[in-house]
Amino acid sequence: METNTKKIARRKDRITYEEAFAINGRTPPQAVEIEEAVLGALMLDQNALNETIQMLRSEYFYRDEHQRIFKAIITLTELTSRVVSAAHIEFHARILSEKYIQREVIRICTETLTKAYDETTDVIDLLDDTERVLMDIEEKNFHTEYRDIREVYKDAMDQIKSAQESGNSFSGIPTGFHALDRMTAGFQPGTLIILAARPAMGKTAFALTMARNIAIDMQMPIAFFSLEMSAVELVMRLISSESGISGDRLKKGEKLGDVEATQLFARTEALTQAPIYIDDTPSLSIFELRAKCRRLKQQHGIRMVFIDYLQLMQGGGEMNRNGNREQEISMISRQLKALSKELGMPILALSQLSRAVETRGGSKKPQLSDLRESGAIEQDADIVMFIYRPEYYQINEDESGSTIGRADIILAKHRSGEVGEVRLKFVRQFAKFDNLEEYMGDNMTSGLQPNADFDNASPFAAYPQATQQGGVITIGSRMNEDFNSSNQENEDMF
Repeated sequence: METNTKKIARRKDRITYEEAFAINGRTPPQAVEIEEAVLGALMLDQNALNETIQMLRSEYFYRDEHQRIFKAIITLTELTSRVVSAAHIEFHARILSEKYIQREVIRICTETLTKAYDETTDVIDLLDDTERVLMDIEEKNFHTEYRDIREVYKDAMDQIKSAQESGNSFSGIPTGFHALDRMTAGFQPGTLIILAARPAMGKTAFALTMARNIAIDMQMPIAFFSLEMSAVELVMRLISSESGISGDRLKKGEKLGDVEATQLFARTEALTQAPIYIDDTPSLSIFELRAKCRRLKQQHGIRMVFIDYLQLMQGGGEMNRNGNREQEISMISRQLKALSKELGMPILALSQLSRAVETRGGSKKPQLSDLRESGAIEQDADIVMFIYRPEYYQINEDESGSTIGRADIILAKHRSGEVGEVRLKFVRQFAKFDNLEEYMGDNMTSGLQPNADFDNASPFAAYPQATQQGGVITIGSRMNEDFNSSNQENEDMF
């Protein structure tokens, strides 16, 4: 004879409380007398419902008849005799919610256990569905209490005072790009930032440079989720950027000279100590991301999250099976915004732009309507930034002069501040972005202009302080350690 467990597994539908607890042989968590007391209080005191409307739902009542009474509370019964006042209604309502959550967790776990015994069950879908429904319980049943404005006002004034005393003009997390930080005051906790551009415009490079600035210069732990590139590829980019040696030369295994080898190790030493946590899981679901971010915050105290990129994420569960990609992206966008508020930190997600940019005439500057697949991205984001490099479209000169090596960061949306454009320097061979004023400042203070005679493949091409004489390249750097002791070792390695 087929057992109940096998019948349930074969049906593959949502099991009931009775089935779940029949399998376990236990009595469901319940508080029937309190259910009666709550319903009685709701009918006895007209203010009781107003006090508990945020925390009570019909599912919290174990008995079906109590659920029906709650839905139609005007029905008069004998329940009023069981309570003389509504004094304990809030406390009782909390007990009912706890019992309901206990029942739901037991039901879900039993359902998961039953499906896990079924050999035809897809384990990835099983894990995804289980995590999703457990998170749904949390989202639906834990409400943020309202706060009196006097309390919030005090917190706001404390924040203002703290900022003034620190002498720091940025209340959020600085990106290391001074003009951008002046516009945003740093990325604020609980904000969702979208960085969008067409392919090969430099999205990953810009995000990676920001992550590097925050982790190394500010010593703030960050998490970088890369759904497109491997962790090794990302670190190779960082090594190239830090060392000033092009990524192509490093990947092709070109033999480095003594100075270059020393430069490689000395300038990248900081990377080994940087609080950067990279996850290169492909096709990451929003539910997996949420769980990983929680763990990273708990274990490593991360201050910001980077995601490369939004369109490669999966909604998981029913969303994947329904096949509506626009709805799936909308759901992911909403979840990212909710996650940023939950964790109390900024989340920066990269996003693709539609091909409408390419078909448009003129300068081809991106705009909000170009965000790919979903208008919800624009709606949910607190900041929307675009990368625009005129050189990409063979526009080598405009009204402000040469556009070679120039990158404009366009703040198209800024929920709590100004919008506008920030101009940066893009160093192609190292896949990095720099402050334009610092780049120009280095040229001025050194008395040198970028040397056009340098070979573009040279690792020194982007360093204006370098000089060339008789085929010998000399770099004035901060590395004044004893090179001689390590030259032979480095030469042997390369």
